[in-house]
Amino acid sequence: MADLLIEIGTEELPPKALLTLSNAFSDSVVASFKKATLQAQDVASYAAPRRLAVLLKNMPEKQQDQLVERRGPAVKAAFDAEGNPSKAAQGFARSCGVQVADLDRMETNKGEWLVFKKEVAGKSVAELVAAIVSQALATLPIPKRMRWGSSDIEFVRPVHWIVMMLGDQVIADKVLNITASNQTFGHRFHYPKAIELANASDYAEQLETTGYVIADFAQRRDTVRQQAEDAAIKLGGIAKIDDSLLDEVTALIEWPIAVSGNFDKKFLNIPQECLISSMQDHQKYFPVVDKDGALLPHFITIANIDSRNPDAVREGNERVINPRFSDAAFFWDQDCKVSLASRREATQKITFQKKLGTLFEKTERIATLSEYIAKEIGANSSDAYRAATLSKCDLMSDMVGEFAELQGIMGRYYAQKDGETQAVADAMQQQYQPGFSADVIPESTTGKILSLADRLDTLLGIFAIGMKPTGSKDPYALRRSAIGVLRILIEGQLSLDLKQLLNTAASQYKDEIKANEAVDDTFAFIMERLRAYYKDQGISADVIDAIASVDPQRPLNFDQRLKAVNAFRKLDAAEPLAAANKRIGNILKKSKDSLPNRVDTTLLVEEAEKALYQTVIDQTEKVTPLFNEAKYTEALSSLAALRDDIDNFFDHVMVMVEDHALKNNRLALLQQMRGLFLHVADVSRLQ
Repeated sequence: MADLLIEIGTEELPPKALLTLSNAFSDSVVASFKKATLQAQDVASYAAPRRLAVLLKNMPEKQQDQLVERRGPAVKAAFDAEGNPSKAAQGFARSCGVQVADLDRMETNKGEWLVFKKEVAGKSVAELVAAIVSQALATLPIPKRMRWGSSDIEFVRPVHWIVMMLGDQVIADKVLNITASNQTFGHRFHYPKAIELANASDYAEQLETTGYVIADFAQRRDTVRQQAEDAAIKLGGIAKIDDSLLDEVTALIEWPIAVSGNFDKKFLNIPQECLISSMQDHQKYFPVVDKDGALLPHFITIANIDSRNPDAVREGNERVINPRFSDAAFFWDQDCKVSLASRREATQKITFQKKLGTLFEKTERIATLSEYIAKEIGANSSDAYRAATLSKCDLMSDMVGEFAELQGIMGRYYAQKDGETQAVADAMQQQYQPGFSADVIPESTTGKILSLADRLDTLLGIFAIGMKPTGSKDPYALRRSAIGVLRILIEGQLSLDLKQLLNTAASQYKDEIKANEAVDDTFAFIMERLRAYYKDQGISADVIDAIASVDPQRPLNFDQRLKAVNAFRKLDAAEPLAAANKRIGNILKKSKDSLPNRVDTTLLVEEAEKALYQTVIDQTEKVTPLFNEAKYTEALSSLAALRDDIDNFFDHVMVMVEDHALKNNRLALLQQMRGLFLHVADVSRLQ
């Protein structure tokens, strides 16, 4: 057993792709060795700007010898009556590189067969590693590869060195036309010389202590976070650390050194999101805020060098940030000279989608839909209509033109400046929520309405022009929009009929779009996303199927039923009642007669069917008001009382009797009983 080290030394790798590349490289190498029956006891991945590496700890140095066995033709087909080998036998022997006489025989329950057996010596790790590494590099998720020098070799960035070591032994094989060695290289400035590794296990420690490189991504990330937090405390504030920025900064540096800086307090008059966006997205700085989240006139940058003159580094970063903030101040001043509403005319020149018209036309549609939704839920319809008409106006501002990620945020500021109601201003920002899976839904009612209307308009429109998602292609992010619709309706407790909302949205489109014809497909697409929504919550597929089978059109109502079925299946009566409902469903499917709507009590002759009938009547009276109030959990809990009577019925009553009237009456009774459960879900689908 020995540690196997593989390192690919490159020019600076794309920071946003570094972790993806590292994980893919490590996973591929591990999987290939596992396929070759060589498995390390532990694996450590390393990723830094100029290197991808993987250390497979306690790796077997060689495959075990294997007995290779190939079965050939049956003996009766391998020889003729005189015992001469047939062409099939000769061909099999030839493919094995031996004579027919050298083949063994194997007896099975299906007869006797010719067999070739050969002891194959296992290959060493040293023999396998170059091919495995080459394969891993060739299959990395690199959208665009580059060539360097006069070679035809391609990779994401030029490769300068490769390390392959098994314990203290160098595997001097070639990968990407570079002969591997035990020489890695340290920090580009602090230690650009070669570092000779004595053992594979020395890699990370020697790089850090000698080469000024923290190769472990997670360790480097923790160092960056800690340094930023410590620097912020010294400034009297708190470092605002965005996880995606933290990952990007970590991928940009090998030896993190935090440097704090300051900017002119006058810039704090600008909305702080503008300054934060500039610091994070353009400069890769960490902003500093106070305990209430208000921006302070400081920032923290992470240098990739331990400078002898840190003041020069700080001053250089300050010189860079001030012009950026001056631009933001100019955009803010210019934007404040006109109202948000006055920008609406400009949206007529911006195409939302070629067939679906301009942004202006889109806001006209969602304004009408928003007004309808507001009236349906008893909200302020004038706020909803106004918010929708202004919703895309901030896209015409200079600030959003420069910082696209501030769409909605700037809309809220401009709306407040213009004296719009707080509900309208808040909706400007909340219309884009939820923007990702872990994002919150809009907090305000008007925000929920606007976000919902906007998504429904997009979903229906794109479906109407035949551009629904296919496979992994979803250019309009309709799957994410559909999840957003469901989350707003369910988590926002909006009891709205989704099909009716889509019909209302369809009525806003021009006749040539034929949006009404896309309503059913759009509805089905959105409701199908419920599976992903509930899967993330750990809900089993059979529960979802049980509710989907009764086709509720209100997602909130779907959710209420789901909670009820989840509670029901924990009851002792759940399993036998689910089985009984399945049995009843199968019996009813076989019946070709039109069953009576009501049970004829004069045809109830057995005590068991009389008892079941009475319990069904009693339960109907109890659960009907519960169904009307969507109290499904209480209803199913009550219906659990049917268990004993159902069991007794099937134990003592023959349903499919020859007497036609008696049979149909009993089927009607079972249908009535099953219908009570179908008010909530088809519990027969529960596993």
